[in-house]
Order: sequence, then C-alpha cells, then structure tokens
Amino acid sequence: MQATPQGLYCVPGDFFVDPARAVPRAVITHGHSDHARPDHGAVLATPATLAIMRARLGEERAGHRQQALVPGESLKVNGVGVRLVPAGHVLGSAQVVLDWQGSRVVVSGDYKRRRDPTCDLFEPVECDAFVTEATFALPVFHHPPAAAEVARLLESVRLFPDRAHLIGVYALGKCQRVIALLREAGWDRPIYMHGALMALCQLYEQLGVKLGELRPVPAVVKRGAGQLAGEIVLAPSGAEATPWVRRLAEPLICAASGWMRVRQRAKARGVELPLIISDHADWDELLQTAGDVAAPDIWVTHGREDALVHALGTRGIRGRALHLIGRGEEDEAEEPLSDAQPGASSGEPPLAEQPAGEAGA
Repeated sequence: MQATPQGLYCVPGDFFVDPARAVPRAVITHGHSDHARPDHGAVLATPATLAIMRARLGEERAGHRQQALVPGESLKVNGVGVRLVPAGHVLGSAQVVLDWQGSRVVVSGDYKRRRDPTCDLFEPVECDAFVTEATFALPVFHHPPAAAEVARLLESVRLFPDRAHLIGVYALGKCQRVIALLREAGWDRPIYMHGALMALCQLYEQLGVKLGELRPVPAVVKRGAGQLAGEIVLAPSGAEATPWVRRLAEPLICAASGWMRVRQRAKARGVELPLIISDHADWDELLQTAGDVAAPDIWVTHGREDALVHALGTRGIRGRALHLIGRGEEDEAEEPLSDAQPGASSGEPPLAEQPAGEAGA
C-alpha cells in the first residue's frame, strides 16, 4: 500500500481506496463525499453505497462502471483478495479487507463501535496493518449512550411544548439515525424535515430502513406565524441561520454531533440543546479497535493523528500518520452547512454552500 496524492493505492491490485481525485479504479468505503468522489472509471462498493453515490452524484458521475460487492463475499483483483466488512458508520459503509501473499491490510474508512438501527455493526478483522480514522482521537472525547441523548431531547420537548425543536443533522447517516433512535424511544408522531433531507430519507426507506412518517415543513401561510410548536424538526446544520427558520414557532436550536462535547462549539453556534450523538468512534473505542484488530502497524488517515499515534506507541503498536489529501471535508469532521444540492429537487432552496478546500488528513 502506498499513500499517493490521489489517495491510498494498492500497488499489486492497481486500484485506490477512497481516492481524493478521479482514478481509473476505486474501492469506496461509504457515501460521504470526502470518501466517495465523482468520475472514477470503475467503482467497487457495497450495493447501498453505490445507490447513495448514484443519488448524490448522478448515475453518470458515480463511476463509469459500477460493481457491487455484498459484505461477506470476496473477489480477486490482480491477485489481491478484496472483501468488504461492515464499518458501522452509515448505511452501506464497509471496511476494505485486502489479502495478498499471506499479508492482510484493513482500510476502515470511517467507523463507529456503537449499535445503530440504520446500519450493520462494525466487525473487527485481525490484520497486519490497519488504516484508521481519528476524527475524535483525543482523550476528552467520550460519547455518551445515544439513547440517553435522545431521552434528553424528548424531556426538553415535554418541558417546552410551545416551541419547535430544530435539530441540526448531517443529511447522510446522522439524519436517519436520529429518526430511528426517536422511533425506538417511542416517538410515533410525524417528524418534520427540511426539504434538503427528504431525498436521502426516501432512499433509506427504499433500501429497507423504516423511518416512520416524515413530513416536509410547511410554508408559512402568514408572515410571523410560527408553526409546529411541540414538534421535532430536522434540518441541515446552518438552517437555523437562514430565513427558512421563520417558519417555526420559537425554535429551540439543537445539534446532533460528536463535536457537541466541546461547549465552546455549541455556544458559538447558538445551540441551546447540544446532543452528543456521533457516527465516529470516540477515544476509548479507537484504542479498543486497535486491540481488537491486533495489528502491529496502524496508519492514521485523518483527524487527531499525533495523539493517537503517541497512544498506540505506548502500547507497542507502530503508528503512522498518512496525511491523505481531502479527508474531513464532510460529516462531523468539518460540519458543513448543508448537503450539496438535494434541496433543489425537493421543494427547498439549497442552503449556502461551504467551499470544499482540500484539507490534510
């Protein structure tokens, strides 16, 4: 394996894993755009990830040739065994297991170790080298149980029935997970959505993830007449700062993210109810995973590399920061204002777009 300007390259297989630029052949771990780039020649991924890429990028840009590999199945690419194993990050997310001449490398993509009703649980695979993310690789990050955070949300809804609870979520993964957690907690009323979130929720339903009744937030009939008091509303992060929010009755601003552990971030964004719900492994889970995979070498692709590499060294594990280009531009790694363009086809104007400059690993 080589770290190149295009991304992580498997030399004998002649393909890339989650390349940052268009390449002839790519294996994609999941559908977030810092991992699933457009215009590759051939793309190998799980069926769900390919469906997500088509929905977000369009059929023509999701890979000129697309090949689905079901988790558990395997194939050979120029003598390299390729297998996909659940990563537990979002629907369709997978680790890439590569076997060649008696050695094994596992590329995790992004992952979490918690149960998620919308995707399969992470499966550790023993290997010789493990490529890990490090989004929350600092000892301060300890994610509480997601069910407890949802209970806090529902208690706030009970205490403030005259206000709409507006939750900022990421469009792919976090949105659907929060909905599923609310359903498990007994919330059987309709959940209201910003239009930019509807398309991916509909895709999740088509792929077998049941989310219950979802409704678009109605347009305001009378100026100044807020609505949906006592209801739960989901929107992309940043919607609270747009005129769209005037549709809601005295909205109580919430945000669901692992970054809500950092009080200054919540305060800076005007978040009244921070919900620490993350789709990434926290500090303890990163170290737990290092032990579970039993790899003597662990390569860190993005996030807080230095702290994790140091902690691994104290455990006798060789750590290496790969500094791959283009990681951390989506999802909790950078908290974008919104998903790119889904609102345009769902009755909502897209939110202001955040420039996606290249970032180091």
